[in-house]
Amino acid sequence: MRPQNPATEQPTDIPHFAVRLSGTARGARLARRLAAQQFTEWTGLPNDCDTTYAVALVADELATNAVTHGSLPGRDFRLTLLLPAEPAVVRIEVTDTRPERLPRRPIAEPGSADAMSGRGLLLVSVYATRWGCEVRDAFTKTVWAEVSRPS
Repeated sequence: MRPQNPATEQPTDIPHFAVRLSGTARGARLARRLAAQQFTEWTGLPNDCDTTYAVALVADELATNAVTHGSLPGRDFRLTLLLPAEPAVVRIEVTDTRPERLPRRPIAEPGSADAMSGRGLLLVSVYATRWGCEVRDAFTKTVWAEVSRPS
């Protein structure tokens, strides 16, 4: 088990980035941009490579779900990125204030082709090597996903 820093709840021996964002569509868009920017700073990969795109898309989908399904009025969500050495992944975590509203596993076939929503977690399951949800306390839940990165 890695040592934990109680102030951030993140492992202290791996690179990590955490920021609170407004529980709005603007906050979700910012999560996407910040995730891509931080990932390229850590790895040196360009913004237009497939892995950076996958990190940005997964961060955007998790943040959008937090805003749409996991937010209470006036509450923020937290975006956290972790870059462990092993396995060669980037872990994207989004923490919101609705622990009672757990994400449902996506069905293999999305709804109607012209539907405006309903594909977010299906996209996450395609781009992430694995994903899940943890209720860490009575006030928050964290939905996380790991995207493979070049080693």
